[in-house]
Amino acid sequence: MPSKRVEILTFDGCPNAQAAEDLVGRVLMDLEIEAEVAAIRVEDADAAERLRFLGSPTIRVAGHDVEPGADARTDYTLACRIYAAEGGLSNLPNEDWVRAALVGRDT
Repeated sequence: MPSKRVEILTFDGCPNAQAAEDLVGRVLMDLEIEAEVAAIRVEDADAAERLRFLGSPTIRVAGHDVEPGADARTDYTLACRIYAAEGGLSNLPNEDWVRAALVGRDT
C-alpha cells in the first residue's frame, strides 16, 4: 500500500500538466517511493478557491504544496502557475522541492 499521497492539480488544457506528471513519476522512481498519485482537474474559479489552487500545475504531497511557503498563500486562481527558481522563472516546481516533500512528509 502506498505510503504517500501526491496530488497534481491542473486545469483542462494546461500545457504543463504532462510535464508535472512526468516530474512526479521521475522523482518517485528515483527515490523508490510508492505513492498514490491523484490527477485533479480544477474546473472553474469556485473550484480553484475550494481546492486552494494557486495555478496550474500545483503539486502537493500529503496535502501540502511542494513550494516552500506556498501553504500560506491565498491568491487562488484558474491560471497558469509560474515558479521562482534559482535559474529564473519556471512552469514547474523545483525538483528538489518535490524530493524534499516526498522524503519529509508523512501521509
